[in-house]
Amino acid sequence: MKKSVSPVSCFRLPEMVERSNTRYHRMFITRISMIFLLISILSVLSWFLILSSTNPNRVLDHISVSGPTDSPLIIIKNSEKSPQQNDAELPNPKNSGGAKTEEVKETLQCNQKVSPPSPMPLKVYMYDMSPEFHFGLLGWKPERKGVVWPDVRVNVPHHPGGLNLQHSVEYWLTLDLLFSELPEDSRTSRAAIRVKNYTEADVVFVPFFSSLSYNRFSKVTQKQKQSRDRELQDKLVKFVTAQKEWKISGGKDHVIMAHHPNSMSTARHKLYPAMFVVADFGRYSPRVANVDKDIVAPYKHLVSSYANDTSGFDSRPVLLYFQGAIYRKAGGFVRQELYYLLKEEKDVYFSFGSVQNHGISKAGVGMRSSKFCLNIAGDTPSSNRLFDAIASHCIPVIISDDIELPYEDVLNYNEFCIFVRASDALKKGFLLGLVRSIGREEWNKMWGRLKEVERYFDLRFPAKDDDGDHGVQMIWKAVARKAPLVKMKVHRFQRFTRPFLI
Repeated sequence: MKKSVSPVSCFRLPEMVERSNTRYHRMFITRISMIFLLISILSVLSWFLILSSTNPNRVLDHISVSGPTDSPLIIIKNSEKSPQQNDAELPNPKNSGGAKTEEVKETLQCNQKVSPPSPMPLKVYMYDMSPEFHFGLLGWKPERKGVVWPDVRVNVPHHPGGLNLQHSVEYWLTLDLLFSELPEDSRTSRAAIRVKNYTEADVVFVPFFSSLSYNRFSKVTQKQKQSRDRELQDKLVKFVTAQKEWKISGGKDHVIMAHHPNSMSTARHKLYPAMFVVADFGRYSPRVANVDKDIVAPYKHLVSSYANDTSGFDSRPVLLYFQGAIYRKAGGFVRQELYYLLKEEKDVYFSFGSVQNHGISKAGVGMRSSKFCLNIAGDTPSSNRLFDAIASHCIPVIISDDIELPYEDVLNYNEFCIFVRASDALKKGFLLGLVRSIGREEWNKMWGRLKEVERYFDLRFPAKDDDGDHGVQMIWKAVARKAPLVKMKVHRFQRFTRPFLI
């Protein structure tokens, strides 16, 4: 007798088969995933063991990262002891008596301290050029044939001062380099040292006192076809471009001083691959000089530094101070317009002034009596007035839209200066409203910061360790910050040359 198959069973059979297949697929996928995971773990472990066995010292013992303030960040690998710190040297607190607890703590703290390494100074190769390019312009003459430099230990050529002094950065940098190679230079924090081998150098320094040359010898006399300044520029170009150091680098690692806006007027167009040290870029085309390639250096302030300044917000009765030439060319029209806006204000001093009739000393007294000092664009975007204000601890109010400032990549001028667009400054009531809105607390904060940064703009010789980062050191550090870019440019220049055969 045949068994009958119920219709329900016929429908359930395919369903059971489908469930069985699904379960099988899930188990299969799960097993594959587990096998893949196991293989991955084993692979990672094997690579780790291989790397550890072949190079156990792959990780650096320490990493030093220098920031803008040259304060290095030190990361120490805790898993290893330094060679100087073995187990015998480390005290064991468990074996120490109670009386030695403080001594042990102090010793441990000393062992844990890490002295940051001193930053390496910039290595500078300086050409031994004829004195006619540098100190000879000051009247210095060598005592014997073959000598090109004065002995700065006993005979520092005198600078004439006056207005020539404001563009004297060339004088201070050269003296600093000459002093750096003497045993008398005991500074531990030198920003730059002179080296005698070009292959060791980061940059090449060209000691031409271009600003002094312009100030003293740019006029053509009746017996001359061209000025002595022009003759020196021509000789400079001929000398520098003939040197093997220039040919190897294309001049890209050379540092040339052109601080006076009118200095190097012809030579700049032939030596532009070099790094110029300038006051601003007002009279340069971007191709010749720009903020990416070149260094902006401070003027040498003409007023005396305000030592032992005990003044304050209430003891400076003048709100806003300006003394200088009022009628200027180009962007200097702002001075004239501001004069008409401000001349009648009772707490504002806005007057014409010059170096004649003790004008510099009068300006120093006026700035020390003022809360804010105007620095307005003249024939060029910058002027010495900004640095006179800083030396006088008078908060600078800068009205110069195209100004470039020294060390601005590491120094925030907004902490001690006020910037005003020229278009805003010429709006009636805007400028006075702005400075009057700054109360005692905010002014004191800016004034305090101004006194802290004052030394960054002070050019001096000789420098000592306790001087801190004075102006000369800061300029060398600015050059050093561009050194990596200079090296890259030199390498790119050498792609299609044979520099090592020159």
